[in-house]
This record gives sequence, C-alpha cells and structure tokens, in this order.
Amino acid sequence: MAYYLKQAGKNLWHGKFSIFPEDLAVHAISTRLGGVSRPPYDTLDLALHVGDEAAAVRENRGLFARSLGLDARRIVTPEQVHGDVVACVDEQDAGRGSQSYDDCIKETDALITDTPGLPLMLCFADCTPIVFLDPEKRAVGIAHGGWKGTVQSIAAKTLARMTEAFGTQPRDVLVGIGPSIGPCCYEVGAEVAARFCAAFPYAEELLLHETDGHVHLDLWEANRQQLLRSGVPEENIEVAGECTCCRHAWYYSYRADQGKTGRIAALISLRS
Repeated sequence: MAYYLKQAGKNLWHGKFSIFPEDLAVHAISTRLGGVSRPPYDTLDLALHVGDEAAAVRENRGLFARSLGLDARRIVTPEQVHGDVVACVDEQDAGRGSQSYDDCIKETDALITDTPGLPLMLCFADCTPIVFLDPEKRAVGIAHGGWKGTVQSIAAKTLARMTEAFGTQPRDVLVGIGPSIGPCCYEVGAEVAARFCAAFPYAEELLLHETDGHVHLDLWEANRQQLLRSGVPEENIEVAGECTCCRHAWYYSYRADQGKTGRIAALISLRS
C-alpha cells in the first residue's frame, strides 16, 4: 500500500491512496499547483473562506473537478469549525458550498454519504484529511482532523455515524490519512499536550514526543489509533506520511506560510 502523486494535467496533480478501488469511487487529495490564484494563495486554492478571490477559487474547483471527471457544481462542502459534527448528506444537498460559502453545510467537520455521483470535499492547510470508503455498503466520508477535532475523536465519530446511517462494519472500511503537518514539525504547547493526555490514555507513549525540549504531536498516529481501536484492521488504513509544513512547495501549510495561505482539498465520490 502506498500514497502517491499522479499527474492529471498541466501541473495538476492528484494525491492517491492505493487502498481505494478505482472502480468504486473517485478520490484525490489536491496539491497547491496548477491553478489560477495569485500569491499568497498560489495557485490551486480550493477554499472560499480564506480571502482569495471567489472567481479564482471557483475556477480552481472547476479545474480540479474536471480532472477527476466530476462536475464542480455538484460538490458538497461544509463550514469547518474544528468540531466533531458529522453530517449525512444526499442528493438534495448537491452543490451546497460549491459556488458560495454562504450555502455550505454549517458548522460541520465531517461528511458522509451513500449517494452515487455526489462529491464530498473538505479543505485543509496542515490539518489532517481522513477519507473513508466502505466497499460493502458502498458509502464514503471525509473528516477534518485538526488537533481540536482529533482530541474530540472526529475519526471515530465519523466511522460510528457511517455505522448508524449505512450499517457500515469497521472491519470492512478502507481509510486514507492524508498529508498534514507531521510530528517532525508540529510543536504544541502544554495545554494541547494535556488535552491529549486527558482524552487518550496512550497519548504520552504513542502521540507526544519530545525533541530538544519541545513537545511534538503526531496527528497521523492519533487518528490511526482511533480507527484501530474502533475496529478498523491495521491493513485497511493507509497513512500518506507527507508533512505539509516540510513540503509546502507542494501543499498549503498554515504554519509554514505564517497564516496567510490557500487550502488543499480532499475529495471522494462514489461512482454511479
């Protein structure tokens, strides 16, 4: 199993998880390359809420969606607030947030669906994309795993909501944990470390590492452990292992770009 980058057009790239069957779902993690946005959002900014020109973002979304054989006007995307709310969406939600931030799914950090041809998309700049595919019940999801969502168990709650809505069994689920700030770069303060220790009894052993007197947090492992402890087999989880801060020439990084930057996206859509 491996995460890899695949060129999809003129300087346009798809981050792909080999674990996901291409005949069941279309998926990709975007990079920051191949779009039309100007600095500091250069160039494939896919977020309508960060100060970029809306027309440029809509054009970028069109470029990205067409490279996947999808219609950007059908994308469903939420207002991400670093919480733990999971929304189940269907055909009546098609297009919400795709062209205007005003009509996105409000105050939501994960989306799930079993509707074919309905693209789910969330945006990221250092937070962790967590992409789900249930090949048995034919359902998909994406969660936004920043530190606040992760400490609230957003990955486990997304899986639980898929079980509730679609009858998903954790043993069947395939999960990709996408590019985000890695433990190499994610230095956190005492308050964040304490929150993780309070939430996860294994935090000090598996999630928090001290380097040169500074505490670093491993969001990849934090989300992987949630999934393992929810019943997802280890071989069903693929971790990209790409640090957005180290590789911010390829990915947007809030930390590396000092807060003013665009957003990559994670997208998945069941095939019709």
